[in-house]
Amino acid sequence: MCGIAGVIGLGTDLGPDDRAQTRQMAARLVHRGPDGQGFFDDARVSLGNPRLAVMDPSPAASLPMTSPDGQVVIAYNGEVTNFQALRTDHGLDRTWNFQTTGDTEVLLALYDRFGIDFLSKLTGMFAFCLVDLRIGKAWLVRDFFGIRPLFFLQHADRLYFGSEIKALIDVPGFSTDLDHEGLWDFFTLAYIPGDHTPFACVRELQGSELLEINLHSGDVQRRPYYQLTYKPDYSWTEDEAADALFWHMRDSVRRNLVSDARVGLTLSGGYDTSTILALARDLMPDAEIHTWSIRMGEQSYDESSYQRLMAKHSGTEHHEITVGPQDVIGAFVEHMAFLDEPSGNGAAVPSYLLAKAASEHDTVLLSGEGGDETFNAYETHVASKVRRMYRQVPSPLRKTAHFLAHKLPVRHNKLSFDFLAKRFTEGAERSVVDSHLYWRHTFPEAQKARLMPDLAHTRPTWQGISPYYEQTAGNDPLDRISEVDIRTYFIADLMVKNDRTFMAHSIEGRFPYMDRLLLEFAQTIPPHLRIKGLKRRYMQKRAMKRLMPGPIQRRGNFGLEMPHSTWFASEMRDFAESWLTRERIAALGFIDPDVALGLWQEHIDRKVDHGRGLWSLLNLVVWHELFVRSGSWRSYLPKG
Repeated sequence: MCGIAGVIGLGTDLGPDDRAQTRQMAARLVHRGPDGQGFFDDARVSLGNPRLAVMDPSPAASLPMTSPDGQVVIAYNGEVTNFQALRTDHGLDRTWNFQTTGDTEVLLALYDRFGIDFLSKLTGMFAFCLVDLRIGKAWLVRDFFGIRPLFFLQHADRLYFGSEIKALIDVPGFSTDLDHEGLWDFFTLAYIPGDHTPFACVRELQGSELLEINLHSGDVQRRPYYQLTYKPDYSWTEDEAADALFWHMRDSVRRNLVSDARVGLTLSGGYDTSTILALARDLMPDAEIHTWSIRMGEQSYDESSYQRLMAKHSGTEHHEITVGPQDVIGAFVEHMAFLDEPSGNGAAVPSYLLAKAASEHDTVLLSGEGGDETFNAYETHVASKVRRMYRQVPSPLRKTAHFLAHKLPVRHNKLSFDFLAKRFTEGAERSVVDSHLYWRHTFPEAQKARLMPDLAHTRPTWQGISPYYEQTAGNDPLDRISEVDIRTYFIADLMVKNDRTFMAHSIEGRFPYMDRLLLEFAQTIPPHLRIKGLKRRYMQKRAMKRLMPGPIQRRGNFGLEMPHSTWFASEMRDFAESWLTRERIAALGFIDPDVALGLWQEHIDRKVDHGRGLWSLLNLVVWHELFVRSGSWRSYLPKG
């Protein structure tokens, strides 16, 4: 795992200033690659590649890496998990004189054999720039599901790219002008979707996308190179599907355990991380395994009993990091300096603290992210199924249910009954995509219009997300909702949280559930078996029953979150109010301070639970101070 940065001349040669720019960009990414920093310069390409040595730490594996003739070069960030099988299956040793044992050189050998079409053979996670000087072309590529990040900025006859937005700050053409459409969506989703970033001038390459650059003409083409398809196999019996799923999950974990650096596991106590641990122990019965858990300092959010149970069952060296409000306050500003963009994910600060602790021992952490997408385990996936039945109920009865739900008193407990009842009865009256987003929303559209009156003309967020639903290769609504979540929530929320908080401490996160081979197999399981009746994870639990302790096998979804609704009214109130001032909110330029402070007061008075929306606003205000008003994000980066 590493960081990449560079400058590409679009039909024109680079100069000394461009090469100096690459070195400055790479220096911003030293936390992603503290084990070495390499560069490649040619007439129209300048590449920088800080390296975290996970596979083959020898000098021969330094990055960027070139072909033997020096004409093909790759700046690389990732782990292709099937590289050993590809090297063997395609007999690459017969045509390539390998100098390393890692995955980077395998990519060069595959390109030598298949050209850029070698992408279809990969599984794992990657973002890279590959340059072929023989034909005058370069490609910027992001992996199938957007696990590894890649940002770019095109200005005049230069294209700049980097693994993080901070690498692009200070390049020619960069401006702090905000992307208002992306921030409008942020206040629905708590993340910025699509290729939007908080800055209008910076775009993000999406999962399964590449840029092809003609170095001679300067032409840049952006296109997808992969489409996830949903082809359910209705011939499966439940036993056959469960057994095949077990072996596919086990093989994905096996491939993701391959490393020359120490590998540990995150352990939330939920079913996804417990599955990975059970499979890892099955694969390595005698190995020392370290597990890392967050214990949330609020009772209704605490999963530590399940974490300890699973760690004891698997015989791991278990580490528990307790996170209370003072821990969050202490790390909040620092963690934002590494995120580069506002995030309403309540697990981001805990994830940052976990990675900081784990970095003292492990370089790689396996994570359960992606399991909910792969196995349709989100509450909203079941709610979408229930919605179809609920819409058959006569309208007067639905209106009564809506009225009664909104008479329930407000509670700040996690996923309280009043919260779920209100969200469901309102969301069920909307379209499939609109309801799916409404059940998760930060603020509804009408409230956003009051909060951001100058942006009220912006199209509803659900209309911007609908194309993912309409263009998916599946027919069942559950498949289409899965596609929406993979292409939006997984990439723009979960991977922002995981990549930035882990890499802030030079830790590589790996995500076995989003390995292409496993995910493609999971989509062959018919939707009625992925959610049987209203039972989520039905096939996953059948597959794992042989290895899972009873209490874990029986528990439902929980999900790591932070009790910001409760803490805002208690231990975090002074901290939040020190940032949510009229002056700082007004400085954003598009939010009405009176409306924002009114929402805060309603929350403190327990009239309405605005916890998630206020958490998003707090993140935005702190981000804006660091990256727009003061530039103080620079002071938090490691020196290197």
